[in-house]
Amino acid sequence: MASYIKLILIIIHGSVCSILAMFFSIIDRSFYLYFKLSKLFSNGILFISRIKLNITGLENIDKNGTYVFVSNHASQLDIVTLQSAIPVNASIIYKKELGYIPVFGWQLVLGPYLSIDRKNPEKAHRTILHAKHLMLKRKMSALLFAEGTRSKTGSIQPFKRGAFNLAAKVEQPIIPVTIKGTSSILPKGSFKINSGIISVHFDKPISVNLVSTKAQEVELMQKVREVIVKNFERMN
Repeated sequence: MASYIKLILIIIHGSVCSILAMFFSIIDRSFYLYFKLSKLFSNGILFISRIKLNITGLENIDKNGTYVFVSNHASQLDIVTLQSAIPVNASIIYKKELGYIPVFGWQLVLGPYLSIDRKNPEKAHRTILHAKHLMLKRKMSALLFAEGTRSKTGSIQPFKRGAFNLAAKVEQPIIPVTIKGTSSILPKGSFKINSGIISVHFDKPISVNLVSTKAQEVELMQKVREVIVKNFERMN
């Protein structure tokens, strides 16, 4: 019963925030209000769900800097968690299908987030160019999930090269992000939200200045994955 009450409250909270986000996206194209609301949205869901965050590594982030945050992905709660935990404005790269969801998807399309069509290289390239514009001109960071989709077991899957191709193109350092605990609180395919603690660790930035070939992107991908896996294994 408690899980159903949580779910109803989250739907109401999410719907109100999504409507406000659409309005803010129209009247404020700097997206200042949108990002403020995204914190309220995420913190509200965590509060309703009785979830606490244990965040480490914030000293590795310069709040005046611009980064590509690359994270593992095991639950729908990962986005909410990172919206709350990342201390700078970050544009999330999301699957284009999410934009078709009524209200919630519409605010994604109107907001500063970017959809990517993995089946269309030309559109994917345009997304990279748009991301570069946002990062350089508006000083926004970017958030990507390197596995491409949520892990069914909570373990870290093989990474896809796309995130690292984008990082190399936008020429901004990568911050490896490790999330642990979301898969047990809200497993893939489940709507039952358990209370608990989610751990998030931000590692030191990794430069992409010398990354220009596919082989170097793969090497970068392996390096970032090793960092994330190492932190995942040592986290409680």
